[in-house]
Amino acid sequence: MRTFLLLLLFSLPSFAKPLVVTSFSILGDMVHEIGQDKIDVKTLVGPNQDCHIFEPRPQDAKELERADLVVVNGLGFEGWMDRLVDASGFKGTVLVATTGVRPLRSTLQGHTFIDPHAWHSLKNAATYVDNIVNGLSTLMPGEAAFFKAQGKAYTQSLKALEKDVSQKLASIPVEKRKVMTGHAAFGYLGREFDIAFYSPVGMSTEAEPSAKTVASLIQKVRAENIRAVFIENISNPRLIEQIAQETGTHVGGVLYSDALSPPGTEADTYLKMMRFNLSSLIKGMGEGDTSSKQSP
Repeated sequence: MRTFLLLLLFSLPSFAKPLVVTSFSILGDMVHEIGQDKIDVKTLVGPNQDCHIFEPRPQDAKELERADLVVVNGLGFEGWMDRLVDASGFKGTVLVATTGVRPLRSTLQGHTFIDPHAWHSLKNAATYVDNIVNGLSTLMPGEAAFFKAQGKAYTQSLKALEKDVSQKLASIPVEKRKVMTGHAAFGYLGREFDIAFYSPVGMSTEAEPSAKTVASLIQKVRAENIRAVFIENISNPRLIEQIAQETGTHVGGVLYSDALSPPGTEADTYLKMMRFNLSSLIKGMGEGDTSSKQSP
């Protein structure tokens, strides 16, 4: 009888959940919010880690080899991903979450660059959600209705946050909406909410600014009286602190740019991150502006 039970046990079909590997923490949270307990989610670049300078490890290739679906940002954000996929031997589907997003482009010294930080737009985030819903539904057709319902609820939360932020921003004149950050990660947020962002470093944290660039930014901060100066959770704060000291401003706190905060903290989900960042920005831009303060 014991032998029979063992044979029966090993002959039963496997009910292991599909494994979805995501490139970085923001995508990992989005996929988890939509997939819930229907899937297992593994993230390669975790909270407070910098995807720009990430170096894949052998265990990452093994993770990809086991994956049923891989979800990436695209737009050149994960420059190491193609090599990792090749090294892992993964033959499945790679879902690009930014499919359908209208990318921001900039030109520097005759070269055109695409800004990959599309998740900082709440409207773009809704596109991410749609793509993830479609990808998970293809992976698990029997759960398509569940994923669709999760995606709808997520999109409603995005719209509610956008409405709330727009109402609060209305008290800050457009000419006061100027912010200094560590690297050029917030262009999409700036386009969406009419905020001008400046930074000493380009779209990748790997870049090193020239002394001329830093001097020019110091002049701009002084000339335009930029009061909202922030460091980032993934970047060395030294340069921003130097600019703040040179201009007599103060660092208004931390913004979460390319990664969430650790579990249990202030920005450990995408929605919490966006609410935290936008609240911090509104407070920073409103400081010293009497027109943005209510009468007692």
